[in-house]
Amino acid sequence: MDLFGNTTPIDTALAGVSLLKGFALKDEAALLADLASVITQAPFRHMITPNGFAMSVAMSNCGALGWVTDRQGYRYANLDPLTQKPWPSIPASFLALSQAAALVAGYADFTPDACLVNRYQTGARMGLHQDKNERDFTQPIVSVSLGVPATFQFGGLKRTDKALNVPLYHGDVVVWGGEARLRYHGILPLKASTHPALGDVRINLTFRKAG
Repeated sequence: MDLFGNTTPIDTALAGVSLLKGFALKDEAALLADLASVITQAPFRHMITPNGFAMSVAMSNCGALGWVTDRQGYRYANLDPLTQKPWPSIPASFLALSQAAALVAGYADFTPDACLVNRYQTGARMGLHQDKNERDFTQPIVSVSLGVPATFQFGGLKRTDKALNVPLYHGDVVVWGGEARLRYHGILPLKASTHPALGDVRINLTFRKAG
């Protein structure tokens, strides 16, 4: 059962959420080339949570601000703590895709200043959480899936609310905002699989207006 439909749907139970199936496929070549450039400048790393645990997901960033975590907490920083240099700029292909997806979902003036780049390998997961380190919750979140499939969990405004499990595939884009902006969400442990372009890896690009 497809909870979201097949074009630019907003499920009645999840107002403010749009799943754009295959929306990024037309830009695949440019996205993958620009991804390689970003990672060369700001390599993936397993960040440490405030509790001292290494995250199973490897991360990088591009944009004026990058999301980081360490023993001091979760926050945005304008310098990469690994290199002490500014994060790479958001590539033109990334920016165009995020703005086009936001526009289709009803957000005409989305200009992200942060793109979190997550690399999932088999077994990696992202627990249910809210994106709440940003300053302006009127701006949406745009999330792009590349590589092997994953199961996206979309919950409620409380961590204990029941979450819907939604399969995401290479090229799918999810946009959420409005009353859904602070819903809990996450990714179930990645199952073993392969993709012709990215091997056994899933890449997630998450665009935000953070500053």
